[in-house]
Amino acid sequence: MRKEKQKLLLMLLGLVSVNLIAQQKAKKDTIKNIDEVVVTALGIKRQDKALGYVAEKVGSETFEETQNNNWAQSMEGKVAGLKVQTAGAGPLGTSRITLRGEKSIMMDNNYALIVVDGVPLSNSTTGTGTAAYGAGSGGDVPVDLGNGLNSINPDDIESVTVLKGASAAALYGSRAANGALMITTKSGKSKNGKLQVTLNSYSSFDTVLKWPDWQYEYGQGTLAKNSAGEFYYSYGASADGVSTGGTSSAFGPKFDGQYYFQYDPTVEGQSPERQLWRPYKDNIKGFWRTGSTYSNSVSVESSNEKTNFRTSLTYLNNEWMMPNTGFDRFNFTASFSHQLTKKFKISTKFTYNQTKSDNLPATGYNNQSISYFMIFQNPNVDLAWYKPIWKSGQDQVDQIHPFSSYIDNPYLIANEMLNGVNKKMIMGNITADYQFNKNFSLMLRSGIEFLNEKRTTKRPWSSANYLKGYYREQYITNQEYNNDLLFTYKADFNKFTLSASAGGSIRYNEYVMNDYQAVGLKTAGEYSLVNALSLTPKVPVPRDEQVDSMYGLVTLGYDNKIFVDVTGRNDWSSTLPKANRSFFYPSISTSFILSDIFGIKNNTMNYWKLRASWAKVGIDGSPYQLDNYYSTSDIPGSVISPNIYNNPNLKPEKNTNIEGGMDFGLFKNKLNFNLTVYQNISENQIIPVSLPYESGYSSRIINAGKIRNRGVELSADWFPIRNKIFSWKIGANWSTNENRVMTVPEGFDGIISNVGGVVYYKAVIGGSLGDLYGFKLLRNEAGQVIYDENGLPARPAEIEKVGNAFPKWRAGLQNDFKIKNFTISFSFDGQYGGVAYSQSHHKMSEQGKLKSTLPGRENGGMIVGEGVVVAADGSYVPNTKAVTVSSYYADYYRRANVETNSFSTDFIKLRDARIAYSFSKDVIRPLGLEDLTLAIFGKNLWMWTKFPLFDPEVATLDNATITPGVEMGQLPTARTVGFQLNVKF
Repeated sequence: MRKEKQKLLLMLLGLVSVNLIAQQKAKKDTIKNIDEVVVTALGIKRQDKALGYVAEKVGSETFEETQNNNWAQSMEGKVAGLKVQTAGAGPLGTSRITLRGEKSIMMDNNYALIVVDGVPLSNSTTGTGTAAYGAGSGGDVPVDLGNGLNSINPDDIESVTVLKGASAAALYGSRAANGALMITTKSGKSKNGKLQVTLNSYSSFDTVLKWPDWQYEYGQGTLAKNSAGEFYYSYGASADGVSTGGTSSAFGPKFDGQYYFQYDPTVEGQSPERQLWRPYKDNIKGFWRTGSTYSNSVSVESSNEKTNFRTSLTYLNNEWMMPNTGFDRFNFTASFSHQLTKKFKISTKFTYNQTKSDNLPATGYNNQSISYFMIFQNPNVDLAWYKPIWKSGQDQVDQIHPFSSYIDNPYLIANEMLNGVNKKMIMGNITADYQFNKNFSLMLRSGIEFLNEKRTTKRPWSSANYLKGYYREQYITNQEYNNDLLFTYKADFNKFTLSASAGGSIRYNEYVMNDYQAVGLKTAGEYSLVNALSLTPKVPVPRDEQVDSMYGLVTLGYDNKIFVDVTGRNDWSSTLPKANRSFFYPSISTSFILSDIFGIKNNTMNYWKLRASWAKVGIDGSPYQLDNYYSTSDIPGSVISPNIYNNPNLKPEKNTNIEGGMDFGLFKNKLNFNLTVYQNISENQIIPVSLPYESGYSSRIINAGKIRNRGVELSADWFPIRNKIFSWKIGANWSTNENRVMTVPEGFDGIISNVGGVVYYKAVIGGSLGDLYGFKLLRNEAGQVIYDENGLPARPAEIEKVGNAFPKWRAGLQNDFKIKNFTISFSFDGQYGGVAYSQSHHKMSEQGKLKSTLPGRENGGMIVGEGVVVAADGSYVPNTKAVTVSSYYADYYRRANVETNSFSTDFIKLRDARIAYSFSKDVIRPLGLEDLTLAIFGKNLWMWTKFPLFDPEVATLDNATITPGVEMGQLPTARTVGFQLNVKF
């Protein structure tokens, strides 16, 4: 292997490439600088005009002005082809960032790579080990505890360059096959050694953006009638009849001023006297509060000809909308660079982050999540009845949950079922640059990422899934080391500019988790491992990985009008067998500045660029997929045989990308327009396929499958008006992606995954990744619903395609106005064509909780389903069979009926808005200030959608996987309004 690497290095050193030198300056009257420098792979700075692929740059103002707990969400709707998806699972908002669609059959293998100051971020996510659907299973719940993205402070970001295609990120190897986000953090920029101090403070307040359309006309019950033939309600058996208070359904009597025996919190049982039958319309919304976030940041920076430095401190406190949830985050950053000699420069950046929370909310459809309580809460139940939490004299022993032992008290969930985390993360790098002469230079960079995380899980006595309580401690460490060496040769030959760069890297990742679970507590309310009735330690499972790489970049420029890039990279991955461990992949891209080549510059046409690229990327697999391993059992001293048959002959996946497009600058570059078309083919994927039960394994790992993505991206920036008093800038983008499954493995049943055993993701030849399958309504040729002899919808025997989780297109629109000292900005974005299944809608409809279940109740509680039945002669006749509304809605919206519980995820959102006032220099300079800005801002201020639950941008947190297209215990989305103060002196 060593000789092979040496040969490759010699080959790459012999390559000749380009030093892209700007030969013309942007005119002062232009709006966009066509010679703008962007950061590309390996942190190499390039001119945008020289790139043969799309590299969109997002400036620091995007992150400073639209404050988010997770910086990535600030880019939503602002970059064509970029999607930032969260699971709607709480304040940390862990993001699933994808570019240009889904390329891998394995859902977790579609994320874009995050690179900070030239060093890749491992961005590892560890779930709680529990599925989103787990009601009555006795297990725990998924919790969004954040990942590496959450550790990055928005105030420290200078810019983010989005590299969308494989060509753009080819030098980063397999992890960048899905594109990359290149984050450059701030460095000292003040001039003449002057010290600049910046204070940035903001306060924001969150309320729920959208609620389900609950009904408060009918209360708890089952259509039971008393001896007089009237609908009635009784909590427990009473003089009025048998108990109807044990149901979770709301098919009881209408609220009409009558009196019934109901639950009485003073006696913790049935009321001695009949009480007014009334709705409590705030009995779900009232649980939620106005959330708040307070952030204060101070930075100090300075620079001169040889030295620049910057340091910053940020503290953020979040109290989320659910009571007793939120987090604190502390960030410290420092950057320093110094020109030691004319030839030698050294620079370093260091970041320390601590995220701490006593309690983060759980999600999923499980007794222990607040989503579960909201589904089961009945209109006639006062929320205040739950507030004492514990029954009289039974503190920490027996909770108040008077209507079902399966429905946990919401205040118990918020105040006793705690999900704590203390996460410390260090990221840093040091870079040395040596310029041997005007032609030769050397860059050496070493980066480290170190995560140390402690998690605690507390479940009290009498909780539905843990009657004797539960306590868990997890200790997670994740270390990644990246070392890069890059030689560069530069030279100019008349009109030609060329350069040769070659180097290598070593990446090593080590992950360890220690897990200790106390199942049952000897003493109620005492959370410690020594208090365990049964202690279950988990033996740590290694997940180490190393990749050695060598690469080269070849570029050529002619007359600053034509540019060509060629890259080559070879990886040696520890996750592949020795015979297939080494794999090489190249790329080539070119750009032509047609406006210069043809000399057609004028007041209308300022800039016209043609670009094209081709790239192939090799992708290794996950660690430990070559051999079969035993895993530890919960029974001490025993092991579990593997249920997945690993493959000792795995080969790397292949990802081939073709991209072309044009960029235009019109009307003195007041209008800039970009068009891109692309195709990406991913094949030889590393995927599991099912095995027959008698084999002793559930699945085996193979190389197979071919996925194609084709798409179009459009983006534009336009200054309709620009003068000293008033300016108006419009930014717009639109993108579409067509995903197609070209081949699947022989014997593959097509099922990639499922959520809750109801919604299935299938990869079928000719179909698309993201296709949702499940049972639908049975219909005749005319599309009419077929009913059975009982008056209920007939049930099909096979699952069918219901829709696709991903939209047909997405779009964004931004407006920025400047009127003297005022700046006003707002942005909209939206999508069209996707669908999502809602577990919450199923259950609330089944139980009669939504307004859509009101039809039929005024008709004696009977309803006739609209559709047909099969007559004796085989013809179809209208259905006339009346059934009770409770049985009709329970069957029509049953959990397995994916069709009736799936809805369009089309939406338009007012994503963010901001009004700011900057005081004039004449006012603030006597105060010793350089800048003073006050602003009011908002996020998710308005939304149009037909999706019936909290948010159409829905996904499910299934263990650690964010799964689009399914709502399974989603938490409410926040509407945010805030105030900001920025001071520089």
